Amino acid sequence: MPELSRQRRLLVLGICCSALLIVSLDNTILNVALPSLRTDLHASVSGLQWTIDAYVVVLASLLMLAGSTADRIGRRRVFQTGLTLFTIGSALCSLAPGLNWLIAFRMVQAVGGCMLNPVAMSIITNTFTDPKERARAIGIWGGVVGISMAAGPIVGGALVQTVGWRSIFWINVPVGLASLVLTARYVPESRAPKPRRVDPVGQSLMIVMLGSVIYGIIEGRAAGWASAQIIGCFVLGLCALLGLVAYENRRVEPLIEPRLFRSAPFAGATALAVCAFAALAGFLFLNMLYLQENRRMSALEAGLHLLPMAAMCLVFAPVSGRLVGSRGPRLPLVLAGVALTASGALFAAFDAETSDPLLFTGYVLFGIGFGLVNAPITNTAISGMPRDRAGVAAAVASTSRQVGTSMGVAVIGAAVAAGATVTAWWIITGCGLAVLALGTITTGRWATGTAERAAARLASDQTRIPVTT
Repeated sequence: MPELSRQRRLLVLGICCSALLIVSLDNTILNVALPSLRTDLHASVSGLQWTIDAYVVVLASLLMLAGSTADRIGRRRVFQTGLTLFTIGSALCSLAPGLNWLIAFRMVQAVGGCMLNPVAMSIITNTFTDPKERARAIGIWGGVVGISMAAGPIVGGALVQTVGWRSIFWINVPVGLASLVLTARYVPESRAPKPRRVDPVGQSLMIVMLGSVIYGIIEGRAAGWASAQIIGCFVLGLCALLGLVAYENRRVEPLIEPRLFRSAPFAGATALAVCAFAALAGFLFLNMLYLQENRRMSALEAGLHLLPMAAMCLVFAPVSGRLVGSRGPRLPLVLAGVALTASGALFAAFDAETSDPLLFTGYVLFGIGFGLVNAPITNTAISGMPRDRAGVAAAVASTSRQVGTSMGVAVIGAAVAAGATVTAWWIITGCGLAVLALGTITTGRWATGTAERAAARLASDQTRIPVTT
């Protein structure tokens, strides 16, 4: 891809961020609308979980395929396809006549969404080649998550309260159409010099693994944790995982690149993404139900109540990007782990819901922690990797985020359905502690050495003649 002017690079960044905005805004707004969905569509807690997790499981299952396909046939082409499907899916969601239809249309959205974030990150990686400039761009990218968190509760609350929950899907349509036009005009086409093969077996195993485990967690309480159905789901998920690892290790060009995980920073970034986004998904799920059902707030009031968290995320996301560019990922990750742990502990041990000052403090701390964690995860996942692996590396990071989101909603929702809210808060606290530990362990000198050795092996592998299996 030819070198672009600074103005053109910033324009490409803005277009890519618009895709992240509609995807992030969609999930944030949906959390605000959960109580309304529960009433209008007569949904159970598990039904509410599926409106989120049906989307997330499909998204997580197809992200790797989307990333490798974009590297092979063209990133702009796949990005435009994703925008088209996501816009159509959003329009269909707004017309859903019942809960099952809504869940099905959310899956259509997910097929489009899987082609947006990882492909957009790959476009950014290949557009911003200077490491410091790339870190700043990723900081802006992370800041968009903060914007979605700040705008989502307010915009979503206002729409749900005045127009109804269907309107939360309407706003994706004009943004998606505008992004399509701008992408066609300003985003240059790019692809990897050495395209990767399609891996249908690995793709199928990933879908089976994620779908069976999430189904087992969500439906476990209703069906019985010891029932043959639920035990069978977990056994199937474990078998799919073992089969995936064994099969991918035998392929020259696997769907999931096992050699990437020889880098401790990359493996750590993957685990960090799961923990951080599980905490976020659980945090939003718990608070939106609590504020609207226990405190009897309107959707708009609940959205405004979460504004301190969203504002801190908005402020600290670009700060995190600058810290990563100037001092590396360790400092923002450690600070993020401390803030997320402290926030969870306020709710788990000190009943922050019962005190407005503690509630406000918990929201502020969580916003700071989540704002700091996103940029170092993304930067660590792609730094040091060959540029032709950018799509796959970015897709692994995005997949980890979605796996974390689906696990957070599934596990926290199961705890809520069982009446174990305090346990749910301790799980979120544990996620914060995991971020702190992983951020410390995977960012030192030893971890950097493993990343250098992994990158060297990947580079040497490119010279070998591929052999099909």
